[in-house]
Amino acid sequence: MFVSKIKYYTFVQVKLLRKILFPLVPVYYSVTWLRNYLYDKGLKSSKHYDVPVICVGNLSTGGSGKSPMIEYLIATLQEHYTIAVLSRGYKRLTTGFVLANENSTPQDIGDEPYQIFKKFEGITVAVDGNRQEGIEGLLEHNPSIDIILLDDAFQHRKVSAKLNILLTPYYDMYYNDMVLPTGNLREPRAGAKRADLIIVTKCPPNITETEKQSIIANIAPKPHQSVFYSFINYDERAIGFNETINLKVLSDFTLVTGIANPVPLVQYLKGLGLTFEHLVYGDHHHFTMKDIQLLSTKGKLLTTEKDYVRLKDFEVLEARLYYLPISVSIDQSENFKTKVLEYCK
Repeated sequence: MFVSKIKYYTFVQVKLLRKILFPLVPVYYSVTWLRNYLYDKGLKSSKHYDVPVICVGNLSTGGSGKSPMIEYLIATLQEHYTIAVLSRGYKRLTTGFVLANENSTPQDIGDEPYQIFKKFEGITVAVDGNRQEGIEGLLEHNPSIDIILLDDAFQHRKVSAKLNILLTPYYDMYYNDMVLPTGNLREPRAGAKRADLIIVTKCPPNITETEKQSIIANIAPKPHQSVFYSFINYDERAIGFNETINLKVLSDFTLVTGIANPVPLVQYLKGLGLTFEHLVYGDHHHFTMKDIQLLSTKGKLLTTEKDYVRLKDFEVLEARLYYLPISVSIDQSENFKTKVLEYCK
């Protein structure tokens, strides 16, 4: 509870600071608009590759579900193609191009690339802040790669993607937001026109056709754009080191989250009638020994898969640590798959 109160006060302070910084919004808008204008007019160049590149990204800062979408694309395409994933490896402790291998850790390549590498066999995973150098490193390592998935690269315009997939969460649509520092957008809303597919993520399961039409009216897709809706599916089981527990019998546990937006998860668990304490940490949080000491005083710990890969190596937590798997489903999934495969050809 004490930790939650601290996070609440920090959140209020950040919101106040963002309002104070409102005069900087036009400056940020102008700089990012000019950059995009130069690329759009060919005054700044993007590099094309013979291998199809699929970019997954967003206009806002974090929390739109990029990693689950990358996993969905891998599951969709893996049967047909040899796939590589390139990420910047956010908050990793290394620099430059790093190729994932069996000895890699979340500190080496970042928690999300590590999770993807461990979950899928037969794909190549690498990290590099410079996407051109990262792609060239991947192709040098494995010339037989058929498709490269770029994670969180919508603003990285030095690479020309074959397919641009833009994600926008249902609860925080980009068309209702403004650019940094007061808003959450990394660039003006007009940047959405570069997308080929727009996916409204984290939709409620009972979203109506009327809501969908309202969203489409606000997005106002261009003739080349298609809009889809995706949903988070939570598993019924919590998976630990040595056992799997049905969520419905999990009681008096502590939820530990280091993700951009834990609200959907919290709402899901409360919807099951579960009672729990919630310890909130920042996105991609590096857990310190002080954090681990606190967690070791708790009972059962439930966390996300992304947080689990950062916590699982602390022996003191082994007997109490579980994660809740999630997956993504897409409305009109066959239509989505057809469009993606058409771009890949």
